Amino acid sequence: MDVEAAAGTVIDAAIEVHRLLGPGLLENAYELCLAHELSLRGVSFVRQKCLPVVYKDYQVEDAYRVDLLVENCLLVELKSVEKMTDVHMAQVLTYLKLSDLQLGLLLNFNTTLMKHGIRRVVHNYHPSSSCS
Repeated sequence: MDVEAAAGTVIDAAIEVHRLLGPGLLENAYELCLAHELSLRGVSFVRQKCLPVVYKDYQVEDAYRVDLLVENCLLVELKSVEKMTDVHMAQVLTYLKLSDLQLGLLLNFNTTLMKHGIRRVVHNYHPSSSCS
C-alpha cells in the first residue's frame, strides 16, 4: 500500500468512526475506535509509537508518542478539540521530522462533519513514496 492509499483508507475509516460516534468524546475513545476500524479493514498500524529526541549526544527514548503509525509510512495524530490551531500543525510537522516520514494526517473528531476536521500535513513530500 502506498502512502496515498494509506491516507485514503485512514480518512474513510475516520469518517466511519465519526459517523457512528459523532463529536464530543475524548481523543482516546476515537483512537481506540479508529484502530479497531483499521483492523477490520486489514490495515497495519502501531498505536502510541514512541519517537525519540536527540539533544546533543543525549537520546530521550520516549520523548513523544504518535497516536497512530499506519503501514509504517503515514503518521496520524488525533484530536478532539474545539478548533485546530497552528500548534497542532507544528506538532505533526515535528513528529514527521523526528520520524523521517513525509505525510501525516491531523484528524479532529470534534466537528459536525468529519471532512472539516481533516488536515494533510506534508514534510518534504514525494508522491511516489511507498509504505513497507
